[in-house]
Amino acid sequence: MPEATSASLHADVVLLLPALRNFARRFVSSPSDIDDLTQETVWKLLRHSERFTPGTSLKSWAFTIMRNTFITEYKRRRRLQLRANDDALFEVPTDCSQQKCIYAAEVGKALDRLPKYQRDALLMIVEGVSYGAAAERCGCEIGTIKSRVSRARSMLVEMLGEKSLHAAASIY
Repeated sequence: MPEATSASLHADVVLLLPALRNFARRFVSSPSDIDDLTQETVWKLLRHSERFTPGTSLKSWAFTIMRNTFITEYKRRRRLQLRANDDALFEVPTDCSQQKCIYAAEVGKALDRLPKYQRDALLMIVEGVSYGAAAERCGCEIGTIKSRVSRARSMLVEMLGEKSLHAAASIY
């Protein structure tokens, strides 16, 4: 892009900043998130300025970049959330509110009421021990370990008064 056109584009982008910030409010609400989204949009716009076709609407192009940036980030965060939920089954949070601490204590008490062989099997699996290794440690078959873990989970759900394993595993 020629030097004069590049300077003109930069000046036009500066004039667009208030409109970009207003458009960012449609996607995010906190002032810092609005600034971040606007900054990311401007960075992408300037980085790929050679793709802009002079004579077309810079504002529309910038809004499209912002919308796509937001959607991409939203999808990325959603994927990370789903992975985190799968990995954190029966995990006690370190930074918890009073309600979460009370629920964690209830889970601990419910674990203590499980028969020792079920509690031991469940805790080994939750800690990441494979079913095969857990069976070896307990001196039984893999099917027996799977059965003990399944029964322990079902009993925990019942003791905690939850409707499903997922509800019992999520501390809210």
